[in-house]
Amino acid sequence: MSAQDEVTRKQVAEEIQSSPTGEALNRWEWVERSVWTDRMLQALEHGVKGGRWHSLIDKVYKELNLLSSYEKVRKNKGSAGVDHQSVTGFGNNLAEEIAKLQESLKSGTYTPQSIRRVYIPKAGSNKKRALGIPTVRDRVVQGALLQVIEPIFEEIFASQSYGFRPNRGCKDALRRADELMRSGYWWIVDIDFEKYFDTIDHEKLLKLIKEKISDGGIISLIKKFLGQEILEEMSNWKPERGTPQGAVISPLLSNIYLNPLDHLMTEEGFEMVRYADDAVVLCRSEDEARAAYAVLVKWTEQAGLRLHPEKTKIVNLSNREGLDFLGYHFEVSKKYPSRINRWPRNNARISLRNRLRPLTKRTNGNSMEAIIHRINPILMGWYEFFKQSHRFTFPEADGWVRMRLRSILRKRMKRKGIGNGWDNQRWPNAYFSKQGLFSMAEAHVLNLQSSLR
Repeated sequence: MSAQDEVTRKQVAEEIQSSPTGEALNRWEWVERSVWTDRMLQALEHGVKGGRWHSLIDKVYKELNLLSSYEKVRKNKGSAGVDHQSVTGFGNNLAEEIAKLQESLKSGTYTPQSIRRVYIPKAGSNKKRALGIPTVRDRVVQGALLQVIEPIFEEIFASQSYGFRPNRGCKDALRRADELMRSGYWWIVDIDFEKYFDTIDHEKLLKLIKEKISDGGIISLIKKFLGQEILEEMSNWKPERGTPQGAVISPLLSNIYLNPLDHLMTEEGFEMVRYADDAVVLCRSEDEARAAYAVLVKWTEQAGLRLHPEKTKIVNLSNREGLDFLGYHFEVSKKYPSRINRWPRNNARISLRNRLRPLTKRTNGNSMEAIIHRINPILMGWYEFFKQSHRFTFPEADGWVRMRLRSILRKRMKRKGIGNGWDNQRWPNAYFSKQGLFSMAEAHVLNLQSSLR
């Protein structure tokens, strides 16, 4: 990195630190301070003339904004795009690359390159999911664009939307859904938009964006990103619909498109919880659920989207049907009919085992301490997300992990088969505890004790 680049990075940090927000603007502490001044945030809070924002494109190509965006791209790492330029390669010539982007954005000649499409395995499934990989330069520009326009739409997003939003997350959505279920909302419309990211109508999306932004440069830039060519193996094409998964700007665009549905459901008096394109409407009765379903179908048709005919359905928790939502399975307790139990859905369990299997092969030549050191972060991360599950979840998961580890030790004794039977006495649970293996069951007991205090 050149001395000039280092100086510029320091300027970013100094400008951010020297920009006070005031108590009234604390909820905007996440915004890019090289773009969003106190004056702009006050306008955001109180509304701008005509309700639409003008003169924003110059803020996109502002040097400090582009540098801030690059910093996020650098931290996220990621693969190279079709131009084969890595994040490191871009950073090695940072000042020159930023200057090029500034000039092309200012003159309106900036043109995104093709998106490299790859397929990655879906968790707990044999199917694969398409992922678009833009070039580093395009990721930097998309990030800079995001930092300019995201606060404008955050101001109008509904409270029941939790996905890909600042200071909100999956756990917040799960907490709200759980709260409603425990309050008697047992009739649920389980929503599944079929190929949502691939079916977003560009014209309808742009119309929604133009309701808040009238800057032609911003609209033109978004159009260019929506029309980026897709390169897959030896073929390439321009999409007529959809926003590519993997693009920095896609999550915001997807939330903009579903925002009218969020507000419609609230206006109709329904309780919807949405995380990106995963959503449920929680109701107190079958009639209410059917009414919500009818509203959903009508809106989806006019939005040009499709509901999955099998996965979109009305679920009654009191009939033991259960609900899968954001990795969890919710179901009425058989022993205590007034209680809602929850545990990881089958795909989540399969996904955990698939991640651990390559690290716990019987032929693993590393020391047991080294193996445990490698798998502990995976176990801790999985537990942290699913720690609100029913207690029976964790002894089962722990037992499977110890079985894999005993199989390794058994192999080293020249024995065939998996670790079971007498192996449980040869290497009891205490043996693995001494080796430092993280126990979900023990962590769950401690967590319950702490909550009781």
